[in-house]
Amino acid sequence: MSTLFDPLRVGNMELVNRIVMGPMTRSRADEEGIQPSYAAAYYAQRASAGLIISEATNISPMAKGYVRTPGIYTEAQIESWRRVPEAVHARGGKIFMQLFHTGRIALPDFLPGNAQPVAPSAVRANGTNYTDEGMKDFVTPREITREEIAQTVEDFATAAGNAIAAGFDGVELHAASGYLVQQFLTTNVNLRSDEYGGSIENRTRFLFEVLDAIVSKVGVQRVGVKFSPQIRFNDVEEHDADKLYPYILQRLSERPLAYVHVTDGSGAGWHSKLRPQYDGLYFAGGGFTRERGAELLAQDGADAIVFGAKFLANPDLPERFRRGAQLNEPDRSTYYTPGERGYTDYVTLD
Repeated sequence: MSTLFDPLRVGNMELVNRIVMGPMTRSRADEEGIQPSYAAAYYAQRASAGLIISEATNISPMAKGYVRTPGIYTEAQIESWRRVPEAVHARGGKIFMQLFHTGRIALPDFLPGNAQPVAPSAVRANGTNYTDEGMKDFVTPREITREEIAQTVEDFATAAGNAIAAGFDGVELHAASGYLVQQFLTTNVNLRSDEYGGSIENRTRFLFEVLDAIVSKVGVQRVGVKFSPQIRFNDVEEHDADKLYPYILQRLSERPLAYVHVTDGSGAGWHSKLRPQYDGLYFAGGGFTRERGAELLAQDGADAIVFGAKFLANPDLPERFRRGAQLNEPDRSTYYTPGERGYTDYVTLD
C-alpha cells in the first residue's frame, strides 16, 4: 500500500514523494516566448514536489495558442529556461518540461504572419480564445499536410532535445486538453481519409510517431505523456473513447516510458478504467484533494497523484499535506497576468 510520501522510481530518477506538480499555463513569458528570470524562483519554490511538470511549452512558432506562453525552439528561449531546472535541482527537486502544439486552438494573432492555424481537418472549434485585446472567436483551421505532419513530428523531437540541453530531467508530451495531438485522436476534428484518419489505429498514428521521435531523441526513460479522455474543453469529442484509450495504453505498455499521466476531466471514472490497461507508472490527475489522492494510492489506483491549482497557491504543498495544514486559495485574477504578483508571492508555512 503506497502513500503520498513514499519515494517512487521514475525512469532513472528517484522521486522523494508521490505528489506531482501538474503543468499550468501562467503566461509570464514575453512575446518572443522567453521566460523571465523570476520563473526560476516560481519553480524552485515548489521543488519539494516529487516531480514538477512545467507549463506547456511551444515546440515551434506555429504551435503558439496563447499570449505570453514560452517556447523551446530558439537559442534565446533555451537560455531563458536554463535557470529553471538549475534552481529546482539546487533544492533537490526534479522537473520535466511539457511540450505542446495547440493546433486549431491558435489564433492568427499568435502565429507568424497572421497565419491560419493547422489541424487534422478544417473544422473550427466552437468558442473563444483570450487575447490582450479581448476574447476572440476561434477561426477555421487549415488541414495540415502530410509534409507538415512530418515536420511537426521533427519539431517535437527537436524541442525535447532542447529541453534536455536546457537541463530538464525529461519531457512530457501534451496529448490532452483538445490540442493538436488530441485533435488527431478525436471523432469530430479528425475527418481525414488518409493514413492519419478513420480507424483508431490511424487516428493514433500521429501520437505514436511523435512519441517514437521524442524517445529516439532523448531516451525512453525521460519521456512521459498526458491524456485527458473526453475532456469538456476546446470542443473535442471522442465518441469511441472507451475503445480508443485502452488501445493506446495497451500499446504504450510495450514502451517503457517514464510514466503515463491521465486527467479525468469528464468525471467518467477514467482512472479505474485505464489503470488496469497499462503496465507502467500511472499518474492520476483531476481535481484531487489530499484525502482522495491518498485513497487512490492506497488502493493501487495510481502510482502518483498530480495536483494543479493547489500547487499554484501553495509552494510548500507536500509539507502542508504532511502537517494537515490549511491551504492558501489561488487568486484566479492573476493566473495569466504578467509579473510576479500571484506567481512568486504566495506565502509558505514558514
